[in-house]
Amino acid sequence: QVQLVESGGGLVQAGGSLRLSCAASGRIFSINAMGWYRQAPGKERELVAAISSGGSTVYADSVKGRFTISRDNAKNTLCLQMNSLKPEDTAMYYCAARKAGNTGPDYWGQGTQVTVSS
Repeated sequence: QVQLVESGGGLVQAGGSLRLSCAASGRIFSINAMGWYRQAPGKERELVAAISSGGSTVYADSVKGRFTISRDNAKNTLCLQMNSLKPEDTAMYYCAARKAGNTGPDYWGQGTQVTVSS
């Protein structure tokens, strides 16, 4: 099993910044890709950004140029730097991890709330 614990969410004004962190523990060696998802009220959960063990990244079109995902394999930590935040970025943000060979997330964190006021 892998445990994921997010931190860093909060309330920020539009145009501001937040940095989310995710600490991973447990059977870390089984993990390949990690990522951040978000879910706003009444909407489906969506991928925000993901990063492979080799450092390749993908971003949702809505966050390109504003968000940066990074991973410290030595510290088993995943981060999401969010700049130029918009009210539509308001959501619960979840850290996720995928085992090698699988196609979707296998482990989820409990989520951290991000609220952007206009």
